[in-house]
Amino acid sequence: MSALGSEILLPPATIGVVGGGQLGRMFVQAAQRMGYRTAVLTDEPDGPAAQVSHEVVLGRDDDLRTLQRFASKVEAATVEFENVSAPALRWLGSRMPTRPDWKAVRVSQDRLREKAFLRRFGLPTAPWHPVRSEAELAEAAPAVGTPLILKTASSGYDGKGQIRVDNPADAPGAWEALGRVPCVAEGVVRFSCEVSVLVARGPDGETESYPVGLNRHERHILDSTVMPAPVGPIVSREARDLARTVAEALGYVGVLCVEFFLTAEGTLTVNELAPRPHNSGHLTIEAAQCSQFEQQVRALCGLPIGPTTLRTPAAAMVNLLGDLWEAGPPDWSQALRADRGAALHLYGKGAAPVGRKMGHLTVLDPDPDAALRRALASRHAAAGGSRDA
Repeated sequence: MSALGSEILLPPATIGVVGGGQLGRMFVQAAQRMGYRTAVLTDEPDGPAAQVSHEVVLGRDDDLRTLQRFASKVEAATVEFENVSAPALRWLGSRMPTRPDWKAVRVSQDRLREKAFLRRFGLPTAPWHPVRSEAELAEAAPAVGTPLILKTASSGYDGKGQIRVDNPADAPGAWEALGRVPCVAEGVVRFSCEVSVLVARGPDGETESYPVGLNRHERHILDSTVMPAPVGPIVSREARDLARTVAEALGYVGVLCVEFFLTAEGTLTVNELAPRPHNSGHLTIEAAQCSQFEQQVRALCGLPIGPTTLRTPAAAMVNLLGDLWEAGPPDWSQALRADRGAALHLYGKGAAPVGRKMGHLTVLDPDPDAALRRALASRHAAAGGSRDA
């Protein structure tokens, strides 16, 4: 095993990822391309990451024996999502380089901790108030105004675990519907668009950020990203500076995504943090000189952070959700015939329920609007062109 300090870990060392979804799969693929061996800790024997990894350790990440088996196989470890056991990461971190570390992941696991962290470092957020008791619930609407969004402090993702409250009298019912668990009441931001910035930071503090991405959501699920976002140089620089500030304040090592709301007046507020590669950065696989997943490998192994400049003036990514399978399997030959330059990524998932992320398409183009139109047209063709996919 390598030392816990700044020692560089070179191929063919074995590096591991906790979590077996598509982000783990793309991390594994990037690591293998660079010559590393890989191991995945997952409870899905045929999950996206397990299908492509050299080794798979089956079990829960909060089980000590599973952790011991995983630790015996790898020389460094990372995560593919934030909802992992913080004590497990702390245990791994005492034995090998574990990046990001458990403290950074723990901040993003709980919206109350995340909001408090952002406030402590003077980072802009929507008005918010903790809701852990009936007394705090009664204080929430006067504190942040209505409408507000009541969000569970933990486990919410893709719009799950949150309810909009337009009238203060509806707040008790909303909290009851969420199970009366700890929540954060967040004032609604009148934003013109949502943008995100991916930051890659190494153990030595070397930091690079990708161009700002413009994100469009459907039903609270990311539908498309265009990079670079057409927000102008001042907003772009501010967003990248804020994301870098977040990474430095966390002492972060790895790939971090900072999501923002942008108002019509050009004001940015931090929406959420993701301590891992992010859906909005998938287009970097084709579009950037060094993808977000290669950056994750580099940061974990102590290698220099790679360049984040784009290979092309613009790129667009569209998600392929389970909705696309409703009328039967999509016709990928039609998708690629519609745009021969489209890059197709499927994650190896079986069932395709509505809203499940099954893959994505990326298109490179000199013009960002054209890139998005082409990506949407390719997706539309996969569904037979019978409806807006």
